[in-house]
Amino acid sequence: MPKSENQKLKLLYLARILLRETDQAHPLGMSQLISRLGEYGVSAERKSIYSDIDALRTLGLDIECQKGAHCGYYVASRDFELPELKLLVDAVQSSKFITQKKSAELIRKLEALTGKYEAQQLARQVYITNRLKTINEKIYYTVDSLHQAINENSLIAFRYYEWNSDKQKVFRRDGEVYRVSPWALCWDDENYYLIGTDMKDGVTKHFRVDKLEGLRLLGEKRPDSESLQNLDTALYAKKVFSMFGGREETVTLRCKNSRAGVIIDRFGEDVVFRRADSEHFEVTVKVAVSPHFLSWLISFSGEITVLSPDSVRREFRELAKRALESMPE
Repeated sequence: MPKSENQKLKLLYLARILLRETDQAHPLGMSQLISRLGEYGVSAERKSIYSDIDALRTLGLDIECQKGAHCGYYVASRDFELPELKLLVDAVQSSKFITQKKSAELIRKLEALTGKYEAQQLARQVYITNRLKTINEKIYYTVDSLHQAINENSLIAFRYYEWNSDKQKVFRRDGEVYRVSPWALCWDDENYYLIGTDMKDGVTKHFRVDKLEGLRLLGEKRPDSESLQNLDTALYAKKVFSMFGGREETVTLRCKNSRAGVIIDRFGEDVVFRRADSEHFEVTVKVAVSPHFLSWLISFSGEITVLSPDSVRREFRELAKRALESMPE
């Protein structure tokens, strides 16, 4: 019998069938494999399929043969296991900076990395309380461009805006274009931030990625910066609260024992606890002192307080006083 035009694709079709249609609970027997290949216009015999499966194994495909009542062949392991894909799907679905449309596209692509039966377990909605999806579709590509600029050591240009009470964009510096040396991207408090040096004043700043407008790579090499070349983004995020800048201080905090988890979540497991009394412990950490950091302390209603330095204690009291004075009678 003359071979069909699809016969040359036999090995590829067999790999597709095994990857998309099989797992340990759903093996395909020899007659089923022959039938499925026939649907692609490919004729096959048992002996040739045995040889093809051996070839696919040589290429690295983990194909097992199940014996017993439900005998057949299936792909036993893949580049991504099902629990790993579930984790990635949850992260995509719950990420605020990824639009609903882009989330759906990414999840469909993740589903293609496993068999059709396991993919059904990925088609689920993750509900996160009070978490809104961004409507800015461009942020997905903005992040990619920023990574490119960082990798190519290129300066970037953009305009930066805030929202006013009329829900209108108001550009900083009256719409002046920022020239920035980008160093890192940081995901903090459900938002993506760019950490970079503003070339106008040489100061390291943080920019919300979703508020960048008209981003472009300038192709100019950024100047070296010893302070940022070896930036440890994870360590940096421990000190900076929600990307609000501030002077760096070594601060000692007095905390209720019940707030141990809060301190570990914020500063990491390596932070040293010192027992103060039966109900309190103390920690010394480096932070960027900003209004956001002080507001974070206030939110714990006295269960986390500042012991030193005195300058931070004064700022803490002044902020609390202003907050009380601003409340209407």
